[in-house]
Amino acid sequence: MDSSQDDGVYQPLLQPDQFTPSTESNNGELETVLSDVETPLFLRLRKATMIESKLLFKLAAPAVIVYMINYLMSMSTQIFSGHLGNLELAAASLGNRGIQVFAYGLMLGMGSAVETLCGQAFGGRKYEMLGVYLQRSTVLLTLTGVLLTLIYVFSEYILLFLGQSPEIASAASLFVYGLIPQIFAYAVNFPIQKFLQSQSIVAPSAYISAATLFVHILLSWLAIYKLGIGLLGASLVLSLSWWIIVAAQFVYIVTSERCRETWGGFSVQAFSGLPSFFKLSAASAVMLCLETWYFQILVLLAGLLENPELALDSLSICLTIAGWAFMISVGFNAAISVRVSNELGAGNPKSAAFSVIIVNIYSFITSVILAIIVWLCRDILSYAFTKGEKVSAAVSDLCPFLAVTLVLNGIQPVLSGVAVGCGWQTFVAKVNVGCYYIIGIPIGALFGFYFKYDAKGIWTGMIGGTLIQTVILVWVIFRTDWTKEVEEASKRLDKWSNKKAENNF
Repeated sequence: MDSSQDDGVYQPLLQPDQFTPSTESNNGELETVLSDVETPLFLRLRKATMIESKLLFKLAAPAVIVYMINYLMSMSTQIFSGHLGNLELAAASLGNRGIQVFAYGLMLGMGSAVETLCGQAFGGRKYEMLGVYLQRSTVLLTLTGVLLTLIYVFSEYILLFLGQSPEIASAASLFVYGLIPQIFAYAVNFPIQKFLQSQSIVAPSAYISAATLFVHILLSWLAIYKLGIGLLGASLVLSLSWWIIVAAQFVYIVTSERCRETWGGFSVQAFSGLPSFFKLSAASAVMLCLETWYFQILVLLAGLLENPELALDSLSICLTIAGWAFMISVGFNAAISVRVSNELGAGNPKSAAFSVIIVNIYSFITSVILAIIVWLCRDILSYAFTKGEKVSAAVSDLCPFLAVTLVLNGIQPVLSGVAVGCGWQTFVAKVNVGCYYIIGIPIGALFGFYFKYDAKGIWTGMIGGTLIQTVILVWVIFRTDWTKEVEEASKRLDKWSNKKAENNF
């Protein structure tokens, strides 16, 4: 992507007298290898691939575990609800994907501003700003959570207004009420998550999430089967589990030596410059929300079909599986965002470009393998969620669309991670509006309702929008001048540095 020019000469962000935490991502070895024109190209690429793979998997593997386990908590809650009955499964699906994901997308999107700023600040060795960014984002997300609570409180009326079945809407709203505490867990968790990831600290979060998953499953079993609290108990346990993760991660930050230079304690600067910080957060939120909400609209549209319960059950199972596989791509997304932002902040354009290529290759191969597995298991997938044979047949019928979605999801999230690392959120938001909401959803509605292809027709339109968006992002990244992106990272860090923050705010 072309960036605005700077008349001055670019100066490296790194200063030799600054403290450098122990991290392999900042030593410049990859940039040195890629710049060594005297070494044959094949040898350069082989050595660079080994270096990048080592850096990437140290980030991606724990990040994938974190996102998958967090998703498995929601998935297990849906499975527990599904074994209460088909109505409960439809209600949990609609509550999760029709209402809760609205907050998830908004909060995660706003938290992505921390990912851009912290990643580039860490690469540029402006370590003291990371804690300030974390706190500013938490303040903003908490205020946003207060407003989102109103949507949860009036969720039944919202679902009825959208044309959902009164019986399903009533049950879904009960499930959503128990998720209100989860909103504020999101407000703290996502900034903490991005704060740690930008420093390549991901393993502790993986351990915390893994331990919490076992606690979550045990508490869910007790609440639903022993105490008989039903849907409300299931969602309350999910909220509690998220707060356990938040508390444990925060304890790690304030006690760990690895965060000594980046966490300086609570600061009044967290409440300064909020309007300017909100602009960047809003751009991140719009970009990610448009992506997160896109396939959730598929669920809402399915609720308007002639047989909404069957459509919702089959789609929710397929999208739950897609969401589980999507967490792998989200892990790669987090890894490439950190890698790109760190390398741009450190003034390494060749390393940033090379990281993009390598992570896309790994993510694509993984997604193809998953798509093949799903295709082979298409006749038995649904029985993990429900015993209904009609639902099983409907899920099997949708599996070709699920497989195509898995392959696309192996590429698209990684490209979005590159966008976050570079700070392109506003541009990607515009692309998402055009591809998803002007092309994808209208075409899906046309095939689903007018041509009577039902859920398959709706999903076809959605896949078309995602494919067009992916092609556009591939083209833009292919034409990116990474040297100019390094210059933009330098100017962005200057704008958000401590000194200017104090002078401007």
